[in-house]
Amino acid sequence: MDFGVISTAAIGTEDVIPGIQKSEHSVAAIASRDEQTARTVADDLGIERAYGSYEALLADEGIDAVYNPLPNALHAEWTRRAADHGLHVLCEKPLAVDEMEATDLFDYCEDAGVTLMEAFMYRFHPRTIRAREIVEMELGEIRSATASFTFNMRWPGHEDDIRLEPELAGGSLMDVGCYAVSAIRGFLGEPERVYASAADTRDSGVDTQLSGILEYGDGVTGRVHCGFDSPNVERYRVEAVDGWLEARTAFGPEADESVGLTWSVEGRTVTETFDPVDHYRLEADGFAASIERKEGPLVDREETLGNARVLDALARSAERGGRVDI
Repeated sequence: MDFGVISTAAIGTEDVIPGIQKSEHSVAAIASRDEQTARTVADDLGIERAYGSYEALLADEGIDAVYNPLPNALHAEWTRRAADHGLHVLCEKPLAVDEMEATDLFDYCEDAGVTLMEAFMYRFHPRTIRAREIVEMELGEIRSATASFTFNMRWPGHEDDIRLEPELAGGSLMDVGCYAVSAIRGFLGEPERVYASAADTRDSGVDTQLSGILEYGDGVTGRVHCGFDSPNVERYRVEAVDGWLEARTAFGPEADESVGLTWSVEGRTVTETFDPVDHYRLEADGFAASIERKEGPLVDREETLGNARVLDALARSAERGGRVDI
């Protein structure tokens, strides 16, 4: 499968494009609003074709799919335009600004006969798959889970970061909180209600930190925390009546980094180690395989809409200052 990439965003040039190039597939074209920028990046990464507009790339008959890493508020527009050209779309998370827009986007792509997948690369990592398996098969009754994703954006040059722009659907919940919510839902399922508290420490118009509680039946809870104001933490932990499970560097390990998963049942503690793997490569292979087999992708419509529903509820709760039913 030949991919076209719209935008020279760092997530694409530093992570996703190299991952695709390690896979069984290729990046055939890249576009920027500035053709020279696109050409420079294309030369640096060994991409054959460069375009000075996204629409020009979409008209390229030599590509099969588009990777869309544009700012959050532009995901829907350019995913629809790609679908209009009959192109499958791998779109960065969060797929859309809210559940309603995500629903409309899936409907649009289904009507166009193309596959749409939200790019949650960590879902393809063998450790993530194993963690869900352990929680389901090894641990007893689950009572709680926590997930955190933070990093420090407090350094020069980030004053105008697009993640601080409300009109581009920025904020820590959308940028990194979506990972924490995904992890909790993977272990506990869909919550009944949520409560959240947020702060805008930059006067930017978006949350720069948020903490939330996902409430389930029988007192089971999930807790999420995300933010731009403290050092990098990526972690999840599950607590059961008979044990626990924990992972660190949980969402973005480097392609050359081995990672661990520790769990305990009835006093017996096990640490499993996973060899380095590029989960961006696995994501590209998984996305392409779902198209070739005419099967739903690993991160499918139900998964994406479920995550969007909880993100919407957490945002409403933080704004209103009270619990929100789902």
